Amino acid sequence: MKKSLRTVFMGTPEFAVATLDAILRAGHEVAAVVTTPDRPAGRGRQMRCSAVKNYALVHDLPLLQPEKLKEESFLTALRDCNADVFVVVAFRMLPQCVYAMPPMGSFNVHASLLPQYRGAAPIQRAIMNGETKTGVSTFLLDEHTDTGAILLQREVNIAREDNAGTLHDKLMVVGAEAAVETLRLIAAGEAVPIPQPKVETLIPAPKIFKEDMLIHWDNQAEVIYNHVRGLSPYPAAYTRIGLLQPDGMMPKPLGLKIYDVEITDQLSRRKPGEFAISSDGKITISTKNFDISVKMLQIEGKKCMQTKEFLAGFRPDNYTNYMF
Repeated sequence: MKKSLRTVFMGTPEFAVATLDAILRAGHEVAAVVTTPDRPAGRGRQMRCSAVKNYALVHDLPLLQPEKLKEESFLTALRDCNADVFVVVAFRMLPQCVYAMPPMGSFNVHASLLPQYRGAAPIQRAIMNGETKTGVSTFLLDEHTDTGAILLQREVNIAREDNAGTLHDKLMVVGAEAAVETLRLIAAGEAVPIPQPKVETLIPAPKIFKEDMLIHWDNQAEVIYNHVRGLSPYPAAYTRIGLLQPDGMMPKPLGLKIYDVEITDQLSRRKPGEFAISSDGKITISTKNFDISVKMLQIEGKKCMQTKEFLAGFRPDNYTNYMF
């Protein structure tokens, strides 16, 4: 029985860094770290590396950044690692020639209780759908997306006040713990892969696109509340407000990101999307049933602000009185 394993770690964002750090702290050897190539980003289009690469550089870990996962030079480098197991967190889909390479298999850490919420955005989608429970799963990789046999699962409660950011941080910690426990089970020969259960209705977690972020004010307040917190702080739900034109032409639509809202006990009396500004510095917007109060927002071209700060520089007479 092995106490420590020789691993190759594959990941990209901050969510993956916690697992890589936990693997090292648990005494496992990381023969190589695989992450995405540096990409130009931001207004200056300067080259930016992933959070996982930053961690690998700080800890002097061997680094691989292949453009293509089937290129022979990359496959040769992986074979030369002589790893027992590959650990994958928030990376790309691996071809069989990669995930089948290590003798003890390759497993992924996914931020949901599989088989539900397979896909790229399980954290956001769970909150947007109003779930009160989620979790993490470790599972063996196969030729499909998030369908492999489950090795371990841990449940996590979704609090009413959680948003995508706070839930991300909870799952990041639990996911790291689950990965280390999975490695322990594999090293001890105690890992028992269990096929994912067949369920009548699968809830997918596809990538978030621009159209998914738009707020539909004719929904019920609860749906909008979950939509906003499920996309906060990134990529953020948004609406539009019309900037009135001096020549009387059609109002120019401006994007308005909404980061935090609360549901009031006031039944909506205006049409959905119409808003009112109170004397105590609040913005309330009508929905299908109850008014929503906006707590944090960001108009196009400005920084994110608390509502009172935003209203200090906002001139409502310059805009339409509704959001769309």
